[in-house]
Amino acid sequence: MPFGHDMVYSLATVVELVNTSPSTGGDDRLADLATLRAFVEARQVSGITTLTPRDLGQVRLVREAFHRVFTAPDQPSAVRQLNALLSETRITPRLTEHDGHPLHVHYFAPDATLSEHLAADCGVALAHLLVEGEWERLRTCSAPDCDRVFVDESRNRSRVYCDSRTCGNRMHVAAYRARRRA
Repeated sequence: MPFGHDMVYSLATVVELVNTSPSTGGDDRLADLATLRAFVEARQVSGITTLTPRDLGQVRLVREAFHRVFTAPDQPSAVRQLNALLSETRITPRLTEHDGHPLHVHYFAPDATLSEHLAADCGVALAHLLVEGEWERLRTCSAPDCDRVFVDESRNRSRVYCDSRTCGNRMHVAAYRARRRA
């Protein structure tokens, strides 16, 4: 995909955020402020100093809105879902360099909450993906027991599993064993 580092990073952040949801199978991996803080630190979300229970609730709402974008049945539905999310977000594009990262664009307002920050930066990255006609790259894992989402970054758009080491390997081993039994 011909996208810059900051867009690829925002897409990875939105994927990781959505995959913390019980909607993708498993437990809520944003269960408390400690797990939210760990997410913020792991994804190097800049400008966030304190977190409150309100932040946790708002981030969970944004997470579910992004999940609806990934699981939309078609591109027009994904566009409607993403526009609804972006319409509630203050967006103030500005160039910045920080934490050793090269010059890039931030889309969130300078005093944005964590949920606004994620909605703006990740939402704009998804918007660019949709504008480029790449909606089909937003995927849900094809493994029957996995509902995790991912962005297919493969050149030929052929990726079907969220992780080739876990779901992909498990499904390939199962297919091999089924062939050996037959």
